[in-house]
Amino acid sequence: MTTIGELGEKLVSEWLKTQEWSILQHRWRCRWGEIDIISQSTTDHSLAFIEVKTRNSRNWDSDGLLAINEKKQIKLIKSASLFLGEYPSLALFPCRFDVALVSYKKAKSSLSFQGLSEISLGKSVFWEGYQLTLNQYLESAFEVNIEL
Repeated sequence: MTTIGELGEKLVSEWLKTQEWSILQHRWRCRWGEIDIISQSTTDHSLAFIEVKTRNSRNWDSDGLLAINEKKQIKLIKSASLFLGEYPSLALFPCRFDVALVSYKKAKSSLSFQGLSEISLGKSVFWEGYQLTLNQYLESAFEVNIEL
């Protein structure tokens, strides 16, 4: 059974594909934690390490944005470093840390997913019994100037 977090990550992955990004890894895990999506631009080959936060409308943390605190940023940076250590050829490309904020609520109808062309920022789609919306996609959401 797919969790709501996984649905949010799948939604973001599908949206990224429409934005000329390919998905290299989904839920990549290491000793420091997990990176939800690792993606590479098909145009300039840059890498994005993407944290996806999927929240219902009654959330307390600004749609998940407050969860990307300094501690979480350090974990993401350390995880990305390990990933690049495993794939040194990718370390040659520019890297950034993005954050995607997705909201959801139970769908009131039995509408099914409308297709990839329907995914856009701020527009709801219906998928697996939920109404999902990619509210924000923050490129380079934080600077990598934290002391490790």
